[in-house]
Amino acid sequence: MGKRIAVLILIAASLPAADLAGMWLGSATTGRRGQVIDFAFQFAQKGSTLTGKAYLDYGAVPILNGVVEGDKIAFEIVAREQNGNEINESVFKFTGTIKEGEIELTRERQQIRNAVNGGSGLSKPSELTLKIKRLP
Repeated sequence: MGKRIAVLILIAASLPAADLAGMWLGSATTGRRGQVIDFAFQFAQKGSTLTGKAYLDYGAVPILNGVVEGDKIAFEIVAREQNGNEINESVFKFTGTIKEGEIELTRERQQIRNAVNGGSGLSKPSELTLKIKRLP
């Protein structure tokens, strides 16, 4: 019985990761006012390594530390945000599950740091769930 489980684990580990290459779009509702945030990602994939770009209001940023393992996906982006007179960089981590032609992602803010003076990072956790679909 133990050998069968080991063989099944090896087979599952050797299954190819889903091919996510292409443009993916989605949106999420956030905040007290129900603001809709649009998301656009252009993924490139080589084996289990995920790269590409995230498109934000002010331009594109690279996808960092991207990994696809089976039906799981994880990556990070660094986004610039304005808060009053300050420009801050926020590190966002995205984790999710691929199923039935879409990806359900959870975005977590990992850190905020002042982009102008290289100020120390501070934590301001926030979490958002969204679904994205590949453009045909």
